[in-house]
Amino acid sequence: MVIITAHLSLAQTFTEKISRELAFEKQSNANALVVANINGSVKVVSYDGENVLIEVTRSIKAKTEARLEQGKSEIQLRILDRADTLILYVQDGCHEFRKNANRQSGWHHHGWSYESRSKDDCNPPYDYKMDFTVKVPQALNLLLTTVNNGDIVVEHVDGVVKAGNINGSVRLVNLKSQAVVHTINGDVDIDYAENPAKDCRFYTLNGDINALFQPGLSANLSFESFNGNFYTNIAKIENLPLKLERSTKGEELRYKINGNLYRVGQGGTLLDFETFNGNVYLKEKTR
Repeated sequence: MVIITAHLSLAQTFTEKISRELAFEKQSNANALVVANINGSVKVVSYDGENVLIEVTRSIKAKTEARLEQGKSEIQLRILDRADTLILYVQDGCHEFRKNANRQSGWHHHGWSYESRSKDDCNPPYDYKMDFTVKVPQALNLLLTTVNNGDIVVEHVDGVVKAGNINGSVRLVNLKSQAVVHTINGDVDIDYAENPAKDCRFYTLNGDINALFQPGLSANLSFESFNGNFYTNIAKIENLPLKLERSTKGEELRYKINGNLYRVGQGGTLLDFETFNGNVYLKEKTR
């Protein structure tokens, strides 16, 4: 039995570094990078340059050489060049990344999204990860997503950042602009070098939100949680009146009363925090 167990534990592995350097054909303040990952991490940092420098670690593991070769054939880095937007995505044997006219907003990558190749569950005979490390111009706008086996990290980027994860955390450091963050199983850590001038939203289902802002924050706050609490080192926070929110879905008209609204300083930008099983820690940095 010992010999059999040792034999079964042997696996074929393959790892390689994929490097690319890309330029925007159409240069503007609206330039954006989209990274749509499935299994693995996404890390984006700024540097003093105009191009996008990509390094992806592709790791594949299987129990036989034939299965490993299937994984090497199916798991590929793909790039869509939309002139002012660069889209990086993962091609695998279970999903197709394609244009969908009905999905222009949310986390659907400028109208592009993953679609299952079949209605049945897909169980490829190998495991894989694609870990992205990308260097970008500091003013670039970002839309980053992953699903399993990795966190999302952004450092020193001045543009708008949208980051979505499922089973992992999101950490954004030295931000200066609008941020929208969504994860299911993980913490959200936010650190602002300059307080944002546009509305931001931070959400996690199972995790804490740690948000660090510059002294003198002036904003409106919204907080909602089922099993979490709100903590802050800001001395003066005022309640705002109830807000009636109206929305439509198809032919349905919906109303929601939000009573968890607060004002910090003179008010202004909306900072929307929501958890289900987690706390929110909002702090101003000390001078």
